[in-house]
Amino acid sequence: MRRAKITKLLVAVAATLFVSSSVWGQDTLHLTLEDALKVALSENISVKVADKEVKRTEYAKKGTYASLFPQIDFSGTYQRAIKKQTMYMGDQSFQIGRDNTWSAGFSAALPLVNVQLWKAIQITGMDVELAVEKAKGSRQDLVAQVQQAFYGVLLAKDLYNVYKENYDNASDNYNDVKGKFDTGLASKFELLSSEVAMKNAEPNMYDAQNNIVLANWKLKALIGIDLDQNIACEGSLADYESVVRDVASYDTSVENNSTVKQLEIQERMLSKNYEMQLAKYYPTLAAQVGYNWIAMEDNFKFSNYKWNPYSTGTIALTIPIFSGGQRYNELRKTRVQQEQLALQKEDAIRQLEISVMQVLNSLETCLKQYDAAQKTIEAAQNGYEIAKSRFDVGSGTLLELQDAQLGLLQARLNLNQSVYTYMTLKSNLDKILGVNEFNEK
Repeated sequence: MRRAKITKLLVAVAATLFVSSSVWGQDTLHLTLEDALKVALSENISVKVADKEVKRTEYAKKGTYASLFPQIDFSGTYQRAIKKQTMYMGDQSFQIGRDNTWSAGFSAALPLVNVQLWKAIQITGMDVELAVEKAKGSRQDLVAQVQQAFYGVLLAKDLYNVYKENYDNASDNYNDVKGKFDTGLASKFELLSSEVAMKNAEPNMYDAQNNIVLANWKLKALIGIDLDQNIACEGSLADYESVVRDVASYDTSVENNSTVKQLEIQERMLSKNYEMQLAKYYPTLAAQVGYNWIAMEDNFKFSNYKWNPYSTGTIALTIPIFSGGQRYNELRKTRVQQEQLALQKEDAIRQLEISVMQVLNSLETCLKQYDAAQKTIEAAQNGYEIAKSRFDVGSGTLLELQDAQLGLLQARLNLNQSVYTYMTLKSNLDKILGVNEFNEK
């Protein structure tokens, strides 16, 4: 018994320290939902990785564009004749060449006509577009997760307030019954019953305090701040009751969904890839110029070398004729990929539409629960006040008062739960519909 009392005392002290440090601490970070989203979008690792991917594809695009410009190179070679070539003139033979051959020079190459290269450049531009859309999708996922975690903190706070008020009511009832018992107006059974009701209200209050801590940890881990940093989420679920509205007002089109947009970009990329594979059948035309110096000697006396310059200009026309069916099979492979992607897109849209219907149905149910809870809570509050007044004047029983108190508790829990469920469902729906973008600025 003593151990149980000590445990309850430690829990109460810990909860008091938590509340005081979270709300009144000098280093407490007070967060609104908008603040939490700003921090998350600037500190979350997945968002940073997505932004790096955008930069990577931008550099890749610039690297591909560089293929359109002249490629200028400097080269130098040394060749040692191990056995010189032999030439014959009649019956006579002689060796030609020198032991050492040195050459150096510059060359510049420029593609004049290369359809395959042009298509590849267009594909790299779409790579950037796809990376940007993926980054946007990552942000939308993060926004939904942060919203739901923030709502979870508000729910934990509101549940604590409900359970705390329920405990205070039970404690007041116990004190009233104890006063009546001391004056002989209440029975021993009523005293014990009120004490049991008060003690039963304690664990729920402690659990609610612990849930606040856990919900805060989850939010801090998600938005990317130190878990030791004290935070206090501003507001309550009551602030979002105005958001609860008729489900029929939602636009259920999934055309703005990030997954659908990514698949559309991939469709266009495969179309360009098909054109690029087809371009392998087309001739290519390239130009090349070079300016070089060459020296040939049998010794290594560089000061005596004679460097002879020469320059060349080349126009190269390449016409593909036969590749063993490689180009043809590449075209067929790309066509199959297009068909696969079309099926994937069709299935993705169908699954998203099913998800939208499921969420809308859940929202409709949640809206009914909210309306019922809103009507019930007023009646439960009036019922509790009437039962309290009847018990105070001795015309009502303790059982009636406890039933009224339990009904009020359940009504408040139902109201908070319905608002929380509605907001989390709405967050999921906004993510599916692609309308939960958040402006960091």
